[in-house]
Amino acid sequence: MTHLLSRGEFLVHPGAFDQYFNAGLFAQYTTAKNLDNIKKTHFFNGRFENIYLDEQHVPLLSKLKTDARARADRILGPPVKKMGCWFNAMGPGADTSLHSHDDHDERLSGVYYVSVPRNSGKLLIHDGEQIIEHTPGEGQWIFFAPQTRHAVSKNLSDEVRLSVAFNFS
Repeated sequence: MTHLLSRGEFLVHPGAFDQYFNAGLFAQYTTAKNLDNIKKTHFFNGRFENIYLDEQHVPLLSKLKTDARARADRILGPPVKKMGCWFNAMGPGADTSLHSHDDHDERLSGVYYVSVPRNSGKLLIHDGEQIIEHTPGEGQWIFFAPQTRHAVSKNLSDEVRLSVAFNFS
């Protein structure tokens, strides 16, 4: 299926991975997140929103990236030439500020939800004056146009919400 998404439009896909994969990915992230020389960007409200780890640090990321590329190829039409990804961990009280992903040559953005505790925040898609709220589930994929402005509401749980964001060009 080739489908170019418009601003404000998003696709929700069930994931191909089970709770054991997600628990392993979360554990590998937790072990690697504080290693020396890890790139971290977008420091807002006392935390880095983007933490860049690769398969060397998080071996299960390889399977996730393979799945991500296959899904992006189906949405955009192959081949996806470039793919980048980063982790976003939101502890209790954290939120993610309003932003978009259209900085360079991106054609599609997406996010995979590794861990989504109850009340850990909603994805807020801004489409003009309208705000579309989506409560993601663990193991779920969401894809959207890179120019789509979006944020994540405050994590009201006592646990960390973890996702992996992607850009495809």
